[in-house]
Amino acid sequence: MFRAFRTEVEAALTSGLEALDLPTDDLGIEEPPEDLTATLASSVAFRLASELETAPPQAAETVAEAIETEPYDYLGRVTTQGPYINFQTTHEYLQETVEAAQSTAYGQLPAQDESVVVEHTSANPTGPVHVGRARNPILGDAIANVLSMAGYDVERHYYVNDAGRQMAVFTWAYEKFDESDLDSEPARDRAEYDLVRYYRKGNSFLETADSEEEEAAEAEIAAIMQGLERGDAETYERVGQVVDTVLEGMKACLARLPAEFDEFVKETQFMRNSATEEIADRLKETEYAVYDEEAWQLELAEFGYDKSLVFRRSDGTSLYTTRDLAHHEWKFEQFDSAVTVLGEDHKLQAGQLQAALEILGNDTDRLDSVIYSYVNLPEGKMSTRRGTGIMLDDLLDEAIDRARAEVETRLEDRIRDDELNDDDIERIAHQVGIGAVRYDIVSKQPTKGITFKWEDALDFEAQSAPYIQYVHARCCGILDEADSEPARESVAATALSTPEEGELIEVLARFPAVVEEAADDLEPHQVASYTRDVAEAFNAFYRSCPVLTAEDDTTRQSRLALVAATKHTVANALDILGVEAPHSM
Repeated sequence: MFRAFRTEVEAALTSGLEALDLPTDDLGIEEPPEDLTATLASSVAFRLASELETAPPQAAETVAEAIETEPYDYLGRVTTQGPYINFQTTHEYLQETVEAAQSTAYGQLPAQDESVVVEHTSANPTGPVHVGRARNPILGDAIANVLSMAGYDVERHYYVNDAGRQMAVFTWAYEKFDESDLDSEPARDRAEYDLVRYYRKGNSFLETADSEEEEAAEAEIAAIMQGLERGDAETYERVGQVVDTVLEGMKACLARLPAEFDEFVKETQFMRNSATEEIADRLKETEYAVYDEEAWQLELAEFGYDKSLVFRRSDGTSLYTTRDLAHHEWKFEQFDSAVTVLGEDHKLQAGQLQAALEILGNDTDRLDSVIYSYVNLPEGKMSTRRGTGIMLDDLLDEAIDRARAEVETRLEDRIRDDELNDDDIERIAHQVGIGAVRYDIVSKQPTKGITFKWEDALDFEAQSAPYIQYVHARCCGILDEADSEPARESVAATALSTPEEGELIEVLARFPAVVEEAADDLEPHQVASYTRDVAEAFNAFYRSCPVLTAEDDTTRQSRLALVAATKHTVANALDILGVEAPHSM
């Protein structure tokens, strides 16, 4: 309803300004300051005071008097407070909000008839997923979820780097060393933990070997890279065995979040079909191409980049960015638009890629890059190559263990009369523990760095995932005790007359608009912020408005409807964030 109300406010204010022969280019519509009791407000009087030759408060009164509300369903009274014009809602707005939110699909926007591919995670298949990279799948999955909720046809892709030097080193090391050469046992009984030991051994060998040994090893690594470049089937099979084995283990880790994908697109696909070679040939023909320092490069100063982009080495081999250009042109053929989630260390690469795509004649308005800062530990960043850092599996295990302990300590304080068995406790521990990790990460603006702290992520008293999840569980408990969810026809907005009820309805009404804005901005943290608003409004309602013991049946049924509306809103908002909504806690 909020989206429809906002449209009505825009139309009514525009008509009022036109009646006064005033400009309508900047309506100044915004959510009001906290001291204003209105659903929306306009600060247009600040801008128009000089044209009306009066002070802003008097300008606001003049404009308000010219606004007609009769043609509209949801726009009620128009008042002023100082320089602000305030727009109030009608009973129809409140009624239809609660009715609409009875649907389990509340917040789902109409189909947009636009396809979007969201590429995220895309971590090199060189070992276990570690905490430093955990933000990518969590953020990327939430972006895909909010776009889907906003009506877009979304596919989730993982771009597999199976052609770079790292994979050549990995393949070489896997074939050169035996189990007896390795320094440790696998940290977990899963493929990526087993094979990463070879990768680490290979890097250690290259760092400490004498010059003759290093030269021989580098020749073998170069041969693997050149074999991939010329399409040698045996080389593809050798590298593919390592890549696919490690990737299966990484998939198992990501599924715990969960972060799942519609397609794993391999980098070598664009080498084998000659798309990469064609890209390099086209770039060589452009005015930006130069041959310098024994490599073909693009000079991108015109696009704001002093550093040139190398797209073909002197030995004829391509680079990651060249292959990624072919990958992106393939995306443009398959989808209307593309979103890529990248770490901050790829910001330059993303900009150069976009410039190169523009040089190749692509419409780069169809491409968005979401850049995020990494998750750090207090002691600093982590490196898979050297084998340091906490893995995502470790983080999730610890989160579940801590959540389980917290749930068990709260058992005696539960007010619900349902009994939780061991399976229930384990289920809740997983929902709350993993939810706490996801929420803590996705709730921050992507460009802000995160230093991960257990006490913050798993603070059950602060405005964290458990705080939001408990609202859903409480709603479920009330509805369970009532034996049924109310029918739409039992809602009477006139019975929901307390300030707490009104505030909760106003917050619930905003949910579809929050989905729309978060999708437009590619910022799922807006949804996380919104869930805190819902939780605060619901808790105030819960403290002040008895539901099951309401004074009459109409009030009871209407409050039950408000509880059901909150339940559906919280469940769908948490689903966008990839956080489960527990039935009980």
